[in-house]
Amino acid sequence: MDDSKRLLLEGRLIAMAILILASASPRRAQLLRQIDVNFEVVVSNYQEQNNLDLSPEDMTVHFARGKARETASRVDKGLVLGADTAVVLKGEILGKPGSPGEAVSTLKKLEGKCHRVITGISLVDKETGKEDSSYTETKVWFREIGKEEIKAYVDTGEALDKAGSYGIQGKGALFVEKIEGCYFNVVGLPLAQLAKILGSFDFKIW
Repeated sequence: MDDSKRLLLEGRLIAMAILILASASPRRAQLLRQIDVNFEVVVSNYQEQNNLDLSPEDMTVHFARGKARETASRVDKGLVLGADTAVVLKGEILGKPGSPGEAVSTLKKLEGKCHRVITGISLVDKETGKEDSSYTETKVWFREIGKEEIKAYVDTGEALDKAGSYGIQGKGALFVEKIEGCYFNVVGLPLAQLAKILGSFDFKIW
């Protein structure tokens, strides 16, 4: 086999390397499908500790790394991707609502204000043990929202499985006046930052 054919074959093998998504999030899976990445889902069993004395930025990275490491411990090979997203309003982390009433309360807090969405991502190469992590922040401004709108939105069920009680990729977009930063980060996976980190592992996207 000549060098050009060998390099082409090696390139194809690298491109077919398995990326493992350590998340049950359908939104993260959809974003990976959007960029045509070969991946599998292996949901992490990592247990988050919410009493850690960490900044929101450090916390999302810590959780993302924990998810990636735990999943990597249960697979034979592959590049494992962990992610964690936090919605932060004036230092308060607004997680997934435990009930429709909590979702209503969260949305009332967000209306007419700017909040931050922070997503930590972590990659762990099972075979080499190499790790890399980072976070991305996006600022999101909500318009003023009426009580009836909030109730109608929560009644759709869309708010109940999302940090901050809204989905920008769904009807929650009706509340968003503007954003500053990566849109995909708000959905749950900052694609531009992910591409940079994947490049450091020689994972070929193109």
